[in-house]
Amino acid sequence: MDVAKLQRRLAEFAAARSWQPFHTPKNLAAALSVEASELVEIFQWLTPEESARVMDDPDTAHRVTDEVADVLAYLLQLCEVLGIDALAALDAKIDRNEQRFPPKG
Repeated sequence: MDVAKLQRRLAEFAAARSWQPFHTPKNLAAALSVEASELVEIFQWLTPEESARVMDDPDTAHRVTDEVADVLAYLLQLCEVLGIDALAALDAKIDRNEQRFPPKG
């Protein structure tokens, strides 16, 4: 499975439901924020130790996995609409961060 194939599936899913008019950059960014907030909500009151074990509980693991999928889906749709190659953008950002934050030691 690759990013382009997932983006095509998402686009086909939206097209089959006539959702394209709603998939504006503004709406997709807002939806991405909402889904990220739903992911944060799962961890909100957990201790650091509890958060490290969140995937040990099947119900919670399922919720985390679903929210991660929702975040990724909206991010990929936003990238598709804006013509951003998500992997190239991430690679370039890592390059910049390596320059900004050199290794210690």
